[in-house]
Parts: sequence; structure tokens; C-alpha cells
Amino acid sequence: MEEERDLVVFSDDEGNEKTMEVLDYFFYEGQEYAVLTEADECDCCDEACECGDEADAYIMKVVPSGDDEEEFLPVEDELMDRLIEFVQNELYADDEDEEEEEDGEDKE
Repeated sequence: MEEERDLVVFSDDEGNEKTMEVLDYFFYEGQEYAVLTEADECDCCDEACECGDEADAYIMKVVPSGDDEEEFLPVEDELMDRLIEFVQNELYADDEDEEEEEDGEDKE
């Protein structure tokens, strides 16, 4: 059974739309953020992408906007470096450790 994707559509000032997929939500210093990627960048639709393309990831601040909806806002440059480090070290460090363990098992 295919897992439902969390998709968000953004529009720029000229009316161009871009669909993004929310990969993960996290809290940093009491504020909620989301890690997003372009939804249509890869047709594999799988975490273990077979095409070899690495998708760009974006971090945006999540702000409740009432009626059980969320607004995604850009993050200030000064904060972005700390958020990237937090995401790499806290959220995805376990994934990298698991991949390294699997690679080590394959070589034996």
C-alpha cells in the first residue's frame, strides 16, 4: 500500500505554482519547522530513489494560520545554518548510521 504524500503548493508573485513535499517536521528552540523537497523532481516516489538524483531540500518555518491550516515561511539566513546542522545531526544522523551499518554488512 502506497503511503500518502504530504504535498503543499506554493505560488510566487507572478502566479507560478510549485508543488513541494513535506519530508519531515521538527521543533527547534520552541518553533516548528519543516523539511521540504520539490515533489516533481523525481518520479521514483521512494526514499530509496533508484534514479541516483539527489533532490534539493528546503527548510521553512511552520506557522499555524487558523482553521487547522499551516503557513510556511522562509527562514532568515542567520538561522538557516543552525537549522541545517540540527537537521543533519539530529534528524538524519540515525539514517546515515543505518546505511553505514548496512554497507559494512554487505562487504563481509
